[in-house]
Parts: sequence; structure tokens; C-alpha cells
Amino acid sequence: MTGVKVFSATKAKERELLGELITDWIRSHPDHEIVDKIVTQSSDSEFHCLTITLFYKHNKA
Repeated sequence: MTGVKVFSATKAKERELLGELITDWIRSHPDHEIVDKIVTQSSDSEFHCLTITLFYKHNKA
């Protein structure tokens, strides 16, 4: 593993778009191989936070 990318959203609309944001990031970094991921959800009385952490290694072309 050579890097970590964290995506996080608390607002409902942001959470809905998180998958597209991650897909766009992966497509724009074809030299990064995803080796692991962690999905974390937390909440309090007002907010629900979704965090997706990607672990990758950089493949040199």
C-alpha cells in the first residue's frame, strides 16, 4: 500500500453522490490499484456521516 484516499459526506444529497465521486476518482487515477477499503457510518441526533476509505498502491506504468 502506498496511499490512502478518504471520502466523507454528512448531508443526504452528498451521501447519495458519494459513489459517483469515488467512481470518478478511481477512473481518473488508472495507475492506482485499490487493495482494500473500509466503510464507516456514524451518527448523532442530527447528522449521519458516511466515510469510505480506499487504500491503494501506485502502479508505475
